[in-house]
Amino acid sequence: MRDVSIAKSEFIPDQKAISKLQDIQEEPELFRYYSLPQCLKYILLFHWSNIMAMHTMLINKPPDTGNRTSRHSMHQDLHYFPFCPADRIVWSWTAMEKVHSLVVLPGSHHGTLKEHNYPEWEGGVNKMYHGVRDYDPNHPRVHLEMEKGDTLFFHPLLTHGSEMNQKQGFRKAISCHYAGANCYSIDVRGTTQENIGQEVYEIAASKYAVEDATFEDTWAVRGRLVQGDRTNL
Repeated sequence: MRDVSIAKSEFIPDQKAISKLQDIQEEPELFRYYSLPQCLKYILLFHWSNIMAMHTMLINKPPDTGNRTSRHSMHQDLHYFPFCPADRIVWSWTAMEKVHSLVVLPGSHHGTLKEHNYPEWEGGVNKMYHGVRDYDPNHPRVHLEMEKGDTLFFHPLLTHGSEMNQKQGFRKAISCHYAGANCYSIDVRGTTQENIGQEVYEIAASKYAVEDATFEDTWAVRGRLVQGDRTNL
């Protein structure tokens, strides 16, 4: 995945052109993170015996180009997932460098899933960087200071975002959305998630020349069993 402000430039070298690696669960060395005992011991506290890695990602946020496109507006990760229940999904996020730009709204995970869409920002917004539409800027927020190796565990309804990378270095992190294998898929048509479902479908249809895949299908093929048995997902 490339930042929208540099995606078409031929003058951005090597890793500065790449902001994320998505769906890395089939890469053997990177998959070692997703099965680390240090992570799984916390996932097991949620009383799951069958664990799926549903969304795997390595973040490599380069220094902002000056257009502020490296930021991601306040959002809830559940917006992107056509499966439930929320209490059986948790995000593990490990800093690979010192991080200053993560922002969270404490207590927001006790609410409901909000309507999301692209923010109306000058300079452009990266693909699928949706944000909460009725976000209250006065809600108390916490800026997270993380050292290399520090790990966060997020509820998928927690409202959070990231500010632009104003440092000269990269903001590197590796993450996984784990889910209990007994989670179940939902049809997002007619819901607040319909817009992201349609967008993902269009990308899949264009990239892989498939016409009959659903939003749920695109997530089913990305999931990988980490422990136990693969049941519903």
